[in-house]
Amino acid sequence: MRQLAKFEKVSYAQFAQYGSSDEYNAIILPKRATAKSAGYDFYAPRAFTLDPRQTITVATGIRALMPDDWCLLIYPRSGLGFKYKLRLDNTVGVIDADYSDSANEGHIFVKLTNESDKTLQIAAGDAFAQGIFTRYLLTEDDDATDKRRGGLGSTDVRVREQ
Repeated sequence: MRQLAKFEKVSYAQFAQYGSSDEYNAIILPKRATAKSAGYDFYAPRAFTLDPRQTITVATGIRALMPDDWCLLIYPRSGLGFKYKLRLDNTVGVIDADYSDSANEGHIFVKLTNESDKTLQIAAGDAFAQGIFTRYLLTEDDDATDKRRGGLGSTDVRVREQ
């Protein structure tokens, strides 16, 4: 049997902290542009402008459901990276399969910085990031048994901010 992933909107109660009901209703679930595209385009729920060296965090309103041995990798759209040196502040977003079980419903946020000397304008509904699902492998001595207890950044139990 073929395992598949799925995108859903987070609840309006979760999204309402970051956007309006009109923006929520206009959320577009990620889609591939062509039959051979690897990435699922993420669309802006609202328009935004990024001046040179400016940073923004986009609340996508999206969550990803996937098999336990998969993750979703988030990147900027390659054309925006090429033209505007647009980058994710964490270089690559890694969405774990159990993130959808977190208190924020697995709400995916994308923090972007415009590293170019040009202003970038994204209209509501424009594709600005892409997500690629991938399966990962475990080492033979893997013994992780902990369960996720929080949202963003919550799985790092050994490293503490100083």
